[in-house]
Amino acid sequence: MHARSYVESKLRVALGTFVAIEAEAADRDTVQRGVAAAFDAVATVERLMHPTRAGSDLAALAECPAGRPLTVHPWTLEVLELCQRLHACSQGIFDPCLDGAPGRMSDLDVTPECNVVPQVRMRVDLGGIAKGYAVDRALCALKEAGCTGGLVNAGGDLAVFGEKSHAGICLAPGRGAALVEIRDAALATSDTCESSRPAEHRGYYHGLDRGVPVSGTVTVSAPCAAIADGLTKCLLLGGAALNGRMLSEFDAKQIHFT
Repeated sequence: MHARSYVESKLRVALGTFVAIEAEAADRDTVQRGVAAAFDAVATVERLMHPTRAGSDLAALAECPAGRPLTVHPWTLEVLELCQRLHACSQGIFDPCLDGAPGRMSDLDVTPECNVVPQVRMRVDLGGIAKGYAVDRALCALKEAGCTGGLVNAGGDLAVFGEKSHAGICLAPGRGAALVEIRDAALATSDTCESSRPAEHRGYYHGLDRGVPVSGTVTVSAPCAAIADGLTKCLLLGGAALNGRMLSEFDAKQIHFT
């Protein structure tokens, strides 16, 4: 006889979208504790990585003079380090720096002491990759609370863990659909025609040529949502050979539509 499991789902507005969190555990208290901790994690990422809100790490970085060390939260540092890795692997395509300042990801030094040092003034908008990271942190919070399974979905970024596989249909306007099944993995979609992205996010992820018009939808499955989301931006502009190398480097795969 299988032990009974409790499942609870909650939906809230956060990160400029709807965030759905589902948790499974052996008892109701664990489920409720996990869901609360997961939403707290989402709120923390939003507070730390909002591009303009006073008190955020990114707002402080925008005001930081060139050459001066700035201490940021370990979560912010982790995302910036991932951005630098994506920037290098994509040969500069991935670059969440805005045009309001000259700095690009290659102009930012990071240290193990949670310091970042901009070599020139820079403005960073982590946009979707921060949303993906919030999904990942929420999933971690569910695990740490003792949940045995869970799902976090934040408007295009989704991650799951546990014994259960999750299946869904991904749609690409004008290109068809794909049936996707994931287990202990993440999925992210970037649609350049999507009109509901938060107005404060500029969405620049093409550092090589910011004048290139990009149109399309890309869906990627990866070990975590931050990587999946970051790769969707890269694949929109990368050629076949570069895209293949990036997917291999991050143990990810692109979902193809039929």
